[in-house]
Amino acid sequence: MKLTKRIKEKGAPAISRVLQSFEVGESAAISIEPSVHSGMPFHNFQGYTGIIAGKQGRCYLLDIHVGSVKKRLVVAPVHLKRIRTAAI
Repeated sequence: MKLTKRIKEKGAPAISRVLQSFEVGESAAISIEPSVHSGMPFHNFQGYTGIIAGKQGRCYLLDIHVGSVKKRLVVAPVHLKRIRTAAI
């Protein structure tokens, strides 16, 4: 299910996931951490991939496309997963 953890994953996330940092222009996927409620995006955006557009406080601005509509989300770094893209 979307906002639940398996029994062996229960509890707080690793500190490295909470303190990760991103640069403007990097790709990131939304991977919601259910044990942290601050900075959590709406659950329909789980799995979407976007580009970091900036920083707002301790959260990041993430530009995603939902169909043909471009949306900007404010997401805490614990709910983001870095996407490595190949250099062209």
